[in-house]
Amino acid sequence: MTTDFSKYKTVINKLRGEVGKSAFEKKFIATTKQLSKKEQFLLKMELKRLGNICTRSIDLRGLVDGNCKVYEHQGQSHFLDDVAIRVFEKNVAIYGNYTFGVYEAVKNTENNFRVIYKNEQAGLKATAPKPIKKNLEKTQYPANLYQFNHYFDRCEERMNFAIALTLTLENKKQIQASSSDVSAWGCKFRLVKQQILAVGDIVHIKFTGLEEEFQFGSTDVFTYRIKNSHQDAGTQLLGCQRIEVPEQDAFQRFLRDYIQGNKRRYKVNLDNSIQALQSRGFEQFLLPKLSELPVFLTQEAAKLVPRYVLTTNNNQPVYQYWQDEVGQSTLSSLLNEERLARLLLQSKHNKSLIVYSFIHQHQGKSFFYTLDELQVDKKDKFHLDFLAFAAKKASFAITQLSCVDVAKDSAYSPFTLSNTRELKYQYINLPPSPEVLECLTVLPKIVTLCDITHADVVKQYQQLTANKIDTSLLKFFGHKRLTKQTPVDEIGISYKNQRQELRFIYNTDAVVECNNVKWHGVSVDFSVSGLQIKLNEGALLSVGDIVKLTFPKLQTITSAFDLKSLPYEVVRINKKKTVVNLRVSVKEHQHIGRAFFKLLIEKNKNKLTPDEYAMVTPGLSEALRTSYAASMTAPALIVQTSGSRYKVETLICNDSDNAMLEQMQRLSERKNFYNLYPLINKLQTDNSLEQSLKALLMNDKPASKQLYIAINTNSDNVESSVELMLESDLDTPELKQFFIKRARNRGEFYCIQLKISRANEPDMEFLNAELSYIGSYAIHRGKQIEQDIWSVAGVIQFFDVTNEVLLINGES
Repeated sequence: MTTDFSKYKTVINKLRGEVGKSAFEKKFIATTKQLSKKEQFLLKMELKRLGNICTRSIDLRGLVDGNCKVYEHQGQSHFLDDVAIRVFEKNVAIYGNYTFGVYEAVKNTENNFRVIYKNEQAGLKATAPKPIKKNLEKTQYPANLYQFNHYFDRCEERMNFAIALTLTLENKKQIQASSSDVSAWGCKFRLVKQQILAVGDIVHIKFTGLEEEFQFGSTDVFTYRIKNSHQDAGTQLLGCQRIEVPEQDAFQRFLRDYIQGNKRRYKVNLDNSIQALQSRGFEQFLLPKLSELPVFLTQEAAKLVPRYVLTTNNNQPVYQYWQDEVGQSTLSSLLNEERLARLLLQSKHNKSLIVYSFIHQHQGKSFFYTLDELQVDKKDKFHLDFLAFAAKKASFAITQLSCVDVAKDSAYSPFTLSNTRELKYQYINLPPSPEVLECLTVLPKIVTLCDITHADVVKQYQQLTANKIDTSLLKFFGHKRLTKQTPVDEIGISYKNQRQELRFIYNTDAVVECNNVKWHGVSVDFSVSGLQIKLNEGALLSVGDIVKLTFPKLQTITSAFDLKSLPYEVVRINKKKTVVNLRVSVKEHQHIGRAFFKLLIEKNKNKLTPDEYAMVTPGLSEALRTSYAASMTAPALIVQTSGSRYKVETLICNDSDNAMLEQMQRLSERKNFYNLYPLINKLQTDNSLEQSLKALLMNDKPASKQLYIAINTNSDNVESSVELMLESDLDTPELKQFFIKRARNRGEFYCIQLKISRANEPDMEFLNAELSYIGSYAIHRGKQIEQDIWSVAGVIQFFDVTNEVLLINGES
């Protein structure tokens, strides 16, 4: 029978940790004299049990309302949050060791979900702090900055190894130092005195610490050149590389063998591999959720023209917007020679270019009209008429263009496994072939298109003027219909093949029917469970609709299957409603369409053409994706789960000149961290981030938020220097203009557009190469990184649209 000791809680708290001490018996009798002999006996046994040494490891991940991390105690690892760590350390001090009393105290902290639920069931108020209240009081949201493809591959392993060194400088002066890590070709060591050595200096090193174990001659002094220097808390950390190495050098062979034999004892230095794995993991979450559309330009007849686009589910609407009625790309109209010249000029000053556009439909054909900000003359009445006229069109769009150079040298990101690469991972991450590298040589620039159209801004443009536009002047901003151009190839960004079945290219007539309305079209491809159809005209269909599909020509070749009115579900449809992806819809019985296509594939597998989704040049897709990641300037945030809450502690950006990042770094109280307060505080305090992520599915379009941010650059206090408003809170143009003027008078004004997306699952097969390498030498670090990867719930891309907001509000 289990005894309930809850009624003796006061006595236990008073006497815990006293068992084994000389005064215990006296204190115990004095404290329990009112209890019966039986109660005293049971209570003494319980106190002894709580004081016994415990060897159990504690793992609170997913059990508490907090962020758990690895906590080491006497060589044993636990996963604890900050609350549990405080309780652990407090009780260890009381008991004098890690005992069962410590174990149970940590398992019953106030923010444990089981304890919170128990208190709620008992009608008590939970003592765990409420996240909303905490966020209201929070001024620091520290985040680490990660950069894609800005990590390096070491040619050899380094072993963490601290031994005594004797350094002889060029002036013959000798000083003592200690190593941090060693490799066969290099060494890193610490000096207490700073600025003794600089990059490029020559130093002669004697490994005096090794002389105690191995036989070295008095002349065994080796020459190194300083390659890097780092100041750290009063010490100088210097990395050096050995020079003047003779062939078949005995010391080099000794170091290589010594490291190989002792690297599990001293541990391999994994800093570069850890950094690469973390960045590579975040890249897998962010790139498939890009909201901007990257367009690679090629050199053709002395001018730049669009050649490849990288598409995602999020940026598909942008790509489809710049297509005519037959699906032909019109990006060359948007990125014409004159506009590209203006954009390149803007990019030299780290600026973007804003383009206003609309599409006019006439006799079933699409005609595109564009005007960019450098063409707008505020004194020209027609330009204001153009903007007001365009804004009243359903097809009105505001597109922000940015231009960067193609990072050809970053088209390949090798695994950082030093000289221990495993052959089984080579097929996953192959270097670019000569054919791919040749393709990259004619791709000098990347232009990114970001749709920054916002409902409130559109209303402001509509009110610019009430005059009727002079339609005769519109032709100067219209683009001619394209006849012949360089094809623009679409490349989908994907790290994992999501297709469950092989698709085959096949064209046959099809009739789609929904709510007694029929649309005619032709199939593009099919699989056993689905197909894609291109319709002759736009259909009033939405994702989730159930349609009836008929195959008139296929019906003529089979009598065994009734291919009329087959139920299919719409799983994807393009913006023009002309290309529909369907999958079988089964309620009770077997689907006839699935059975027919399965038999068709089995009997004609050698005749059908499979849709392999492969470019003409194999490997080009990966090279373009990796190159773009290294050049990407749009910053992003990674959202991770932390217990029942969301946390944002990771910032992604390759642009060192980003103005918003500079402000967030200035507002941070921690060195080398960024304070996300201007971006996150408003989303956290009104729970809009949590609500958005819970409402989003993986394939949903991103939720959009627009923030007005005022920063007083003369104040270091975050709360007093930063003022935040959602654009929806400033519901009139007058309020917006007042906010902007006041912000610019006091300091800086920013308008940031946030795009919140639900993250996909990672491709662990691609990440396992580096994850296994790290785990083989630091198992707990590997598990922590893997946990961090699987905790990613969403991504937030943010775009600086300050210039556009200033333009519409007359503040530019």
